[in-house]
Amino acid sequence: MNNPLFGMMQNMNPMGGLIQRFQQFQQMFRGDPKQQIQQMLNSGRVSQAQYNNAVQMAQQLQRMMSGK
Repeated sequence: MNNPLFGMMQNMNPMGGLIQRFQQFQQMFRGDPKQQIQQMLNSGRVSQAQYNNAVQMAQQLQRMMSGK
């Protein structure tokens, strides 16, 4: 059962939900990340533009987290 108060707090702090989703992803991920990405690019599951966009977003998030 979902806690409505927790859900409301997540809506007020979208970064909380993002962090939770990342932690879930991190727990489920297995293997070499570079190899996984290369396979996704090769198979067409991810386009080069999508990959580039994800890299830019990750760099921005990294800068935000490091305070630069």
